[in-house]
Amino acid sequence: MPSRPAIDYIERTKSLYSSLGHAPYQWVSNSDQPPWQTLNKPLSDCKLGVVASGGIYRYGQVAFHYKDDISYRRIPIATPSDELRVTHFAYDLTAARTDPNAVLPLQALNDLIDNGRVGALAPNALTFMGGIYSSRKVRDTLAPAMVAELKKDEVDLALLIPV
Repeated sequence: MPSRPAIDYIERTKSLYSSLGHAPYQWVSNSDQPPWQTLNKPLSDCKLGVVASGGIYRYGQVAFHYKDDISYRRIPIATPSDELRVTHFAYDLTAARTDPNAVLPLQALNDLIDNGRVGALAPNALTFMGGIYSSRKVRDTLAPAMVAELKKDEVDLALLIPV
């Protein structure tokens, strides 16, 4: 079996838009400066939020189901790895399905808490299926919803885990 390019959805997106007679797909260009803030206390005193785009969900939750699915899931940080499931259209799921810690490293993050490197984790990791074609939907719907969750949980910083 020939190997697939690491980011094969880019070429598929270009081809799809072309085949439908659309103008070339316009990739997101974020011209605004991100609202970075200085961390004013040691990481060992911080509460960390976790946001992952790998299409991870917990056994019993509804799986992500289509390319522009802008929903997200709350995954309790104590969830055992064998209860995590993964679905996604844009990357090879083999490693993630073998060990979900490859895309949502809850075990390693909980070890950081146990070792005192990080103060605490938010009660839930927030997961979604990246590769969403509509940057407008991400900007206007998905991102604000997840930011509201992080604010509600009073996190000091967030770890963003892309796939």
